[in-house]
Amino acid sequence: MDTEFAAVAGHDVTTITCVCGNTVNKDGLIPANAQGVPIHAGNDVPVGLAPWPDDGELYTLCPACGRVYSDSVVEETGKAPVAFRVDVAAGAIAEAIRVHWEKS
Repeated sequence: MDTEFAAVAGHDVTTITCVCGNTVNKDGLIPANAQGVPIHAGNDVPVGLAPWPDDGELYTLCPACGRVYSDSVVEETGKAPVAFRVDVAAGAIAEAIRVHWEKS
């Protein structure tokens, strides 16, 4: 299978246009951990969200389609290959997305 790439301006993860067409300004993109679970910065992490990664390795999750991008790859290379995909329709990731939007 060929690697899919999102469009990105420069090396800025906030400018990702997901393969599905979603952007920060459209349906939003969510900071996530290495498993694709949306993260929460700070204390008192809400149930369903993951804490900020101790190693600082961040990912960007597209809640519309489940594609996940590695922020460090984007920042280092200026390219946004899809790192992996998660199920955003049901289960723990879908619940975490709901909690993220409620807390945002």
